[in-house]
Amino acid sequence: MTDEGFLAVEDVSKWYGDEQVLHDVSFEMGAGDVTVLIGPSGSGKSTMLRCVNRLAEAQEGSIRLDGVDVLDPGTDVNELRREVGMVFQGFNLFAHLTAVGNVALGPRRVLGLSKSDAMERAREELERVGLGDQFDSYPAELSGGQQQRVGIARALAMGPKLMLFDEPTSALDPELIGEVLSVMHDLVDDGMTMLVVTHEMSFARAVADEIVFLDNGRVVERGPPEQLFERPEHDRTGRFLERIAGHD
Repeated sequence: MTDEGFLAVEDVSKWYGDEQVLHDVSFEMGAGDVTVLIGPSGSGKSTMLRCVNRLAEAQEGSIRLDGVDVLDPGTDVNELRREVGMVFQGFNLFAHLTAVGNVALGPRRVLGLSKSDAMERAREELERVGLGDQFDSYPAELSGGQQQRVGIARALAMGPKLMLFDEPTSALDPELIGEVLSVMHDLVDDGMTMLVVTHEMSFARAVADEIVFLDNGRVVERGPPEQLFERPEHDRTGRFLERIAGHD
């Protein structure tokens, strides 16, 4: 672990109307760390992820990313999102653009790269995710796993400091999940800082530096994978992992 305070989430709370969906959530990550958020549906995992790049607004608490106060009203949200890549459950690709066109769009429009430089970067990132033979394919011509890998390449092309993954395999057929997890394994090996929401427990156990278990918007337990999987401190954690293990 390097620089333990690279991402520091402290006492974050979030409401949607009268419903409180996050209750004083706290955790921290160092640069190069992988933290995995787990928990039942509706536990606040995706909301917590979205608060990190201000796709959702936390009403209380503090989030600091590499020294920047994320929740400060004066923080440039567009600059924040340039440094925080996000991969969603859905692929959200532009149907009228090829794979390389989808990946090059951000570097051209947001980073101001020339068309040739943006296309070169897009090709490099598509190669990185194993799609060097699909530059000119349109989303409709790609499998779900390939589309999600284009989505990962698109986020990587912006040169992010932090990658957020919101259940990136949940929309995929079972036989396609492995190819996306393989790319994510490679990113871990490359030292990418990653905050991941997933139900893939074998993946979480293999790559996480820390697992944070959320239930009803609260952190029930957090710690290294071997602690949560082998000797959880809370019965609620053990019950959840036993139940989900049968589906992993």
